[in-house]
Amino acid sequence: MIRFGLRLAVAGGREALTRLLVIAAAVAVGSGLLLTTLAGVNAVDAQLTRFASIHPNASTGGDADPLWWSTRDDFFQGRPILRIDVAATGPSSPTPVGVPTIPGPGEFYASPALRDLLAAHPADQLGDRYPGRELGTVGPAGLTSPDTLLAIVGGTPESVGELPNARQVGDLGDKPTLPEAAVNLILGVIAGGLLFPVLIFIGTATRLSAARREQRFAAMRLVGATPRQISLVAAVEAAAAAVAGTAVGFGLFYAFRDPLAGIPFTGMPFFPSDMSLGVLDGLLVALGVPAGAAVAAQVSLRRVRISPLGVTRRVTPGAPRAYRLIPALLGVAVLFFTIGFRPATSDGQTAVFLPALLLIMAGLVFAGPWLTMVGARVMARHASRPATLIAARRLADNPKAGFRAVSGIMLALFVTSVAVGVITTIVDNRGPAPTGSTDAGTVSTVFDEKAPSVPDTLFAQLHAITGVRSATAVRENPGMMTGGEAGVIACTDLPSAYGRCAEGATVIEVPMGLSRWRESASPATVWPAAPLTLDDLQRLPVVSIVVGTDGSASAVERVRTVLEIAYPTFWVGPNVPGDFESDFANTLRGWEQLANVVIIASLALGGCSLAVSVIGGLTERRRPFSLLRLSGAPVRVLRRVVALESAIPMLAVAAVAIGMGLLAAHLFLRAQMDYRLIAPEPRFYVIVVVGLVTCLGVIASTLPLLERITGPETARSE
Repeated sequence: MIRFGLRLAVAGGREALTRLLVIAAAVAVGSGLLLTTLAGVNAVDAQLTRFASIHPNASTGGDADPLWWSTRDDFFQGRPILRIDVAATGPSSPTPVGVPTIPGPGEFYASPALRDLLAAHPADQLGDRYPGRELGTVGPAGLTSPDTLLAIVGGTPESVGELPNARQVGDLGDKPTLPEAAVNLILGVIAGGLLFPVLIFIGTATRLSAARREQRFAAMRLVGATPRQISLVAAVEAAAAAVAGTAVGFGLFYAFRDPLAGIPFTGMPFFPSDMSLGVLDGLLVALGVPAGAAVAAQVSLRRVRISPLGVTRRVTPGAPRAYRLIPALLGVAVLFFTIGFRPATSDGQTAVFLPALLLIMAGLVFAGPWLTMVGARVMARHASRPATLIAARRLADNPKAGFRAVSGIMLALFVTSVAVGVITTIVDNRGPAPTGSTDAGTVSTVFDEKAPSVPDTLFAQLHAITGVRSATAVRENPGMMTGGEAGVIACTDLPSAYGRCAEGATVIEVPMGLSRWRESASPATVWPAAPLTLDDLQRLPVVSIVVGTDGSASAVERVRTVLEIAYPTFWVGPNVPGDFESDFANTLRGWEQLANVVIIASLALGGCSLAVSVIGGLTERRRPFSLLRLSGAPVRVLRRVVALESAIPMLAVAAVAIGMGLLAAHLFLRAQMDYRLIAPEPRFYVIVVVGLVTCLGVIASTLPLLERITGPETARSE
């Protein structure tokens, strides 16, 4: 029977060969995307592994001489730079990953991206921060991403041991505490948003022309074939196409792997080698996709297994009931409840929010057939044209089939709408300072160890930089614990751009950066008086230096370099308000970009699934359509029927999924961060609209087939 099944699949005439090629092509696209998703998860895991080598835990490493290690953060034009200071304590000290030797005092290695920056900018803006001899390049094994800015700087055990976060490292293979569970959770949700449309697509493809095959297999039953033989033939026929498609899918993956690795899906591009497949991944796709296709083929023939006449005994399936809305409404109710009752711990919040979101996701898929039925009945009630009425009646007759091909789109759009809504709101509330504002031109450095004073020569050096407008030393406020600001300065030292003193004050309380966190500096700000005299002020240690500039990149970076050279034991390099937020926002935008990729891919898959469904439906209904044409129905009316049957569920699903996703995002933000949802940027809607229009175009490309297969000869031959 296996040979017979292969013969039917390959030599069963033009229809069988066309079905084989279409299924193989669909499976090739689906398996290629499935492989890309699995490789993407592996790539993120590889990035986390290399991140572990950059942030090792303190350890003695047995008999090996430990390596002094200090990891610090710096910035250049809003881009984060990671600086690692190392010092060997003996000949057996471990060598940092990615470099051939441990750099000594006055030596350093730089990543390729940092070397490009050093060569492209004057030394007083960046290069002077790394004095000494450059030994070479940090290799890919020591970088989280190809565009990582990293410097490994050598020093003496004494100098590195005094730096912030200094520790002795004996084994660079130890992993630090990483948010792997959270990252895997995010990736799992997003991957699920993509995998579900992929599986729907593959399942739809393998069910192509199911009704036609039911008739053929029913005829075989009537001449004596057993249900087991029919199942075996169907499985072989579907598996043959799936095997060919899976092989092509592997070829597509490896052909496009390098360009895909360069896309910053998570905010950072991958190395091509990161996009790798494990043996288990390869076997999962190579064996699982054909097996799934065989199972789908057998499920589609369940009526034939019951009886050889089962194909002719078709009845309208029962209409979905409104109770299908309960899971989705229950998930929304849980999110509403959390606004007034917020769990105290992050674990408790996760235990509430995650099940609620999953409940909404499952509820939308469960409620999809009912929503499709209701929409079809409304469309039928207001139909003014025959095509609209026919399409609405067919959807209302079998809403499960109409929703099946677009269920993946609903889930993907819901997941991405939640992600984009949350990310847009967080970026808007915690994003970088606007370009050109006072904050954007303020460079501040907070001392890790209090300094008794600041040399006048440093102020002179700062004022000599073109674009510097002010330089202020902020001293420690002894009354900070009573509710005052963290620093104090003389009223005469306050630059006018950062506010004014309270009436009669000589010493005022100010933040260490001269502006409060998440508040922009303003000349209208009035700073309160401090209960100190000028003599008391001079005896207090300096906790920070704040330099006001015109906001130009050259001035900001020259100030950073001067301050880093003057105070080389910084924990975090001098920064402008927005550096941390910009880095954080860029990371979030990376996840937003990944969400956009999921939207595009899911809509493309949805369009292909609908196209396959349209082709299958046309093939199965060519006799009824032929009879309609013989009775006088124009081809354009039949085309409109097919287009409406496919487009209406897709557009309705998109609207419901996006609306529910943004609602869930709003409730999550209100409960978790007390933020109100900020509407996604127009590009989100543009991506959705373009994707939906593309899906409609894919569906339209199948309509010319209608005229070819519904001629009078079809009605006569069947």
